[in-house]
Amino acid sequence: MSAVTPERAQPEDSAAAAAPPLASGVIARRVYGFFRPHKGGVIGAIIAFLLASATEPLIPKLLQTALDKGFLAQPAFPLWMVPVALIGLFLARGLFSFAGTYLLNRSTSRAVLDLREALATSLLRADAAVFNRMTPGITVSKIINDPQQMANQLGSAMITLLRDGTTAAALVAYLFWQNWQLTLLSLITVPLLGVGVRFVHRRVHAMGSAQYEAQQRLVNVVDDMARAWRVIRTFDAGAFERGRFEAEARQVQRATMKSVAASALMTPMSQLAASFGVAAIVTLALWQAQTQGGTVGEFAGYVTALLLLVSKTRHLTDVSQPITNALITARGCFELLDAEPEPDHGTRTLERARGDIVFDHVSLAYPGAERPALQDLQLRVRAGTTVALVGSSGAGKTTIVSTLLGFATPQDGALTLDGLPLAELRKADLRRQFAVVSQDIVLFDASVAANVVYAQPFDAARIESCLRAAALWDFVQSLPQGVETPIGVNGSRLSGGQRQRLAIARALYKDAPVWILDEATSALDTESERAIQQALERWHGQKTMIVIAHRLSTIRKADAIHVMADGRVIESGDHAALLAQPGGRYRAMVEAQHGASG
Repeated sequence: MSAVTPERAQPEDSAAAAAPPLASGVIARRVYGFFRPHKGGVIGAIIAFLLASATEPLIPKLLQTALDKGFLAQPAFPLWMVPVALIGLFLARGLFSFAGTYLLNRSTSRAVLDLREALATSLLRADAAVFNRMTPGITVSKIINDPQQMANQLGSAMITLLRDGTTAAALVAYLFWQNWQLTLLSLITVPLLGVGVRFVHRRVHAMGSAQYEAQQRLVNVVDDMARAWRVIRTFDAGAFERGRFEAEARQVQRATMKSVAASALMTPMSQLAASFGVAAIVTLALWQAQTQGGTVGEFAGYVTALLLLVSKTRHLTDVSQPITNALITARGCFELLDAEPEPDHGTRTLERARGDIVFDHVSLAYPGAERPALQDLQLRVRAGTTVALVGSSGAGKTTIVSTLLGFATPQDGALTLDGLPLAELRKADLRRQFAVVSQDIVLFDASVAANVVYAQPFDAARIESCLRAAALWDFVQSLPQGVETPIGVNGSRLSGGQRQRLAIARALYKDAPVWILDEATSALDTESERAIQQALERWHGQKTMIVIAHRLSTIRKADAIHVMADGRVIESGDHAALLAQPGGRYRAMVEAQHGASG
C-alpha cells in the first residue's frame, strides 16, 4: 500500500525529542539484556581466556628456571625440554585464545541479530511522529550500522578485558607468591591511576557524544544527496551540497580527533603512574637482593612478570573509549527501540466491510497547525458507489484518506464504516478494508510479481489479470524475466507511468472492498488512463471507490462529486448537476481546465 501523507506535516514531537538521555548504567543493563540469552557462549569464552591466562605466569617461571638451573655445569633438565616447553606453552595459549575469541564473537553476533530484530519491530509499530523526526538515513544507520558498531566495540573491549584482565590477575597472583611485600608496594599506583581514569572517562564520554551526533547529521546530508539527486542536478546544486557535506564532514573529523585525543591521554597517564611503582619496586628488589640474598633468576623472573603486568594494565586502560562509545551508540539504538508505538485502542474486528462510510461533523487539527485540516465535515460515501473529491491543495482531501486509514484521529465528530466507529476497530482490521494508490508511489526492491502480490497469497493467474487491468501486462512480457524481473529500489528501473500502473495493479490484487485513488492516474498518458478507467468501471457497484483528482475529466462518471475547501464540503452532486450551477466552484474549475487545454 502506498504511503499517505497529510497535507500538513505534523511537527516534531517535542516531548519525545526532549526526553532526557538514558544513564550509562541503565544502557549497560539493557545491553546486557540482549547478551543474556547467549551467556553460555560468553561463559565459555571466559573459561577459555582464563585457561589462556593461566599460561602467562609460566613464562617468567620458565625464565627463572632457565637462569638458575639451565646455566649450570650440570643442567637440571635435558636441553630438548626447552623448545618443547616453550612451543607447547604458546600452542596452548593460542588455542585457548582462539576458542575464547570465537565463542565471544558468536554470542555477540547473535545479540546483534536480536537487537536488529527488536529495532525493526519497533520501527514497524512506531507512531507517525517518529517518521516525522527521523530520516530514512538515520533509521537505516540505527538498525544496520549502530548495533554492529556497538557490538564490535563491546566485543573488542570484552576480549581485552578477558584476555588481558585475566592475565593481569594471574600475574598479580604470581607476583604475590614470589614476593608479597614488593607486590603490595605496587598498589600505590592504583589511587593515582583511578583519579586519572575518572577524568579521562568524562572527557571521552563528552567527546564521544559530540562525535555520534555529528555523524548522525552527516548521515542526514548523505541521505539528502542520494534521495534528491534529480533535484540537486536540476538546480545545479552540486557545489552547494558538496559544501554542506564538507562542513558536516569536518565537524565529524574534529569531533573524532577530540575523542581520540581524550582517549590517548589514558596511555601516557597510566604509564606515568605505573613508572612510579615500577621504579620503587625495582629499587627495593635490588636492595633486598643485596641485603637479604636472592638469585639472579628470581630477580629476572619477578621483573619480567612485573613488566608483563604493566603491559597488560596499559591495554586495560585503553578499553575506556570503546566501552564509552559503545554505550553512546547503544543509546541511539534504544531511542528507536523506545519509540512511541502507534496507538491502537480498537477492540472490534471486521472481516470484510460493505464500504458504507460516514463523516458526521468531523473536525481534525494537526498539532501546531494554524487552522483545522477538517472542520465540521459532513460526507457520506454509500457502499458500491464511486465518489470523487476535488478542490485546491490544502482543502482536506488527503486528510480524509489519512483519517480513514487511522493515520490521523479526529478531535470532534463521528466517523463510521458500515455503522461501526473507526476508533472501535482494530487498525489491522480497518486497513484491511482499503486499497490505496497515491500519487506518492512507494515500491519495493523486488520483482514485478512480488510488488503486485505484496504480503498476499501468490496466484499467478491473478497477477496476470491485475497487470492486464493496469495496462502493464504487455510491457512486463517484454522484460527479460517477465514478472520475475527485479524493478530496482523504489522501481528505479521503471518509468513514472509504469511505476504508477504497478501500484494500481498491487491495489487491484489486494481486492479490498474500498479503493482510494489519490491522483492515481496523474502520471499516465491518455491511452493508459482510459484503459485503467475502463478496468475500474467493471467493479462499479461492487467496490466503494474514493477518487481524488485534479484532472476533472477522469471523474465525470462518478456517482457523486464533492467539492472541498477549508476542510469542508461546499458543493455536492454529479457532474451534470454541478456543471449546471451558475457561479459554482466546480463549474469554474471545469471552465478553467477547458480554457487551459484550449
